[in-house]
Amino acid sequence: MIMIGARSLVVERKVLLVPDGLNGERVDAAVARMLGLPRSRVAELIGAGGVLLDGAAIDKSDRVSVGSMLEVELPDHPRLAEVRPQQVEGVLIVHDDDDIVVIDKPVGVAAHPSLGWSGPDVLSHLAGAGFRISTSGVPERRGIVQRLDVGTSGLMVVAKSERAYTILKRAFRSRSVDKIYHALVQGHPDPFTGTIEAPIGRQPGGEYKMAVRRGGRHSVTHYDTLEAFVAATLLEIKLETGRTHQIRVHMAAIRHPCVGDPMYGADPVLAAKLGLRRQWLHAARLGFVHPMSGEEMQFESPYPPDLQHALEVVSSW
Repeated sequence: MIMIGARSLVVERKVLLVPDGLNGERVDAAVARMLGLPRSRVAELIGAGGVLLDGAAIDKSDRVSVGSMLEVELPDHPRLAEVRPQQVEGVLIVHDDDDIVVIDKPVGVAAHPSLGWSGPDVLSHLAGAGFRISTSGVPERRGIVQRLDVGTSGLMVVAKSERAYTILKRAFRSRSVDKIYHALVQGHPDPFTGTIEAPIGRQPGGEYKMAVRRGGRHSVTHYDTLEAFVAATLLEIKLETGRTHQIRVHMAAIRHPCVGDPMYGADPVLAAKLGLRRQWLHAARLGFVHPMSGEEMQFESPYPPDLQHALEVVSSW
């Protein structure tokens, strides 16, 4: 605690080591991802000299390297997002063993706690249900090897042991995990089967919105048409990479946004006709090699009621 006049200023100090997945990232982006902070907040801290990289002052556009040490001071900062044990209605456990738990996540639930989000999350549910996640890393993200948007439903896996976490993270990075999504998009993509390869980065001036932009991270999305309707097309999508909002950004980039996704240009009138209050996007299948047993694991998730209803309405036109 630092005393300034009659006022006490509480400073929380965090020491972080840059992991493989953030090698080459801008320092403001790296700190934001590691601590779950908005980039604007991190930029303020850097400008005030509250972030050091290997002991030296930095600019927010400087790049980090694997193993570099970041020291972050958080004056007068409320507690970082934390896991608060609470069972969440609708979260289904589809597989559980000593090393992993596979969840079917409903819409409206985040993968983990974060600043700016006061709703339910998967890790808090697991804690409330008595699951023990004994992996290292930032406490509010322990065990998370993949994330689904709050507005996206479906399958995700959480590592319960350190060894499982390391192996699964490596599997996701090496693209050996099958991540299959179904998406209802506006119009009819041409061709009906294709690959979108375009870099994704944060949209300037948009705290949470991403965009296809030069200098973004390499991103690859494969899609195939399952069924075409009058106003929309149901696609099966396989992700080769796993960037934030990747499917939503790539489909918007080819002018076929996910139905019900106004952030990326979807028609709100169409969404209203289908009774949708979120993007029609569902993590339908997940396949990977079990990190300990080596067994091939395959899971499927049925469409939740809101997506099924929208599909029935659009198919009747």
